[in-house]
Amino acid sequence: MDIHRLHQDGSEAVIAPAGAELQALRLGGTDLLWTADPLWPRHAPLLFPIVGSLKSDTLRHRGTAYPMPKHGFARDRDFAWIRRTATTCALELRDDDATRAAYPFPFRLTVTYTLKASGLRLDLDLHNPGDAPLPASLGLHPAFRWPLAPAIPKAAHRLVFDSGEPGPLRRLDPRGLLAPELHPTPIQGRELALREDLFGEDALIFLEPRSRSLRFEAEGAPSLALNWEGFPHLGVWTKPVTGPAFLCIEPWEGYASPGDWDGEFAEKPGNFLLPAGATRHWALSLALMAESRELPKPAPPPGNGDWPE
Repeated sequence: MDIHRLHQDGSEAVIAPAGAELQALRLGGTDLLWTADPLWPRHAPLLFPIVGSLKSDTLRHRGTAYPMPKHGFARDRDFAWIRRTATTCALELRDDDATRAAYPFPFRLTVTYTLKASGLRLDLDLHNPGDAPLPASLGLHPAFRWPLAPAIPKAAHRLVFDSGEPGPLRRLDPRGLLAPELHPTPIQGRELALREDLFGEDALIFLEPRSRSLRFEAEGAPSLALNWEGFPHLGVWTKPVTGPAFLCIEPWEGYASPGDWDGEFAEKPGNFLLPAGATRHWALSLALMAESRELPKPAPPPGNGDWPE
């Protein structure tokens, strides 16, 4: 596999062209990313052109039904390298005959990784080269090691959000579609105490979170700070097992189809419509913090290299 390694001052990231997926991340001597063990054989897939599932795994467009797998096809396609240096790389996926068999729209998705000693930034740009609006969803699905350090119990970990999160919480139904019920949030103020049984009914889904950053932390371990731009929704998920595993912290724009919805893809709840000729941008920044402190300010827009050290 033609992987690329970014490295700077002891920090390292490994990116593969398959899915443009981040496969390893070491910051400050700490390995942070899940190892894609058999429990869940991925590291940090990109979700495009859908997040979650469509009813019957079918995309409907102008009277034609197209097969569309859960979370879309981008995570299983090879991206083309367009730039590689010691500290940054960029990859691109364009529509072709295979993508149009499931998703009958032209698109160009560019993924850029930038490494500094203190953290990693991921930028995503979606361009619509067509002459009609492009309906889509896009999301990130990074899996981090839980526990963050081997000697620390999983139940000692928490997520600390940058704002109070009164909820509500949404869940998936047995088909993997968005259930209609609203549930009380398990977040107390700004903090979510983590435990396996939170995930017995699959992901925690926050469709209207106030926060755009959070910390994943435990006493006695470095904490991981996440900032995201452009993503209005958030999922938190794991497979609820006893013992070391992973925690997925997932900024999304889009979500699974509501259980009672089976309409035209351009009208799907959660989708955005990208105008002809337009480009949209999203970003995620990851930074390791040696000890608990206030969350870093949101990352600046592209072109300003002064993101949090």
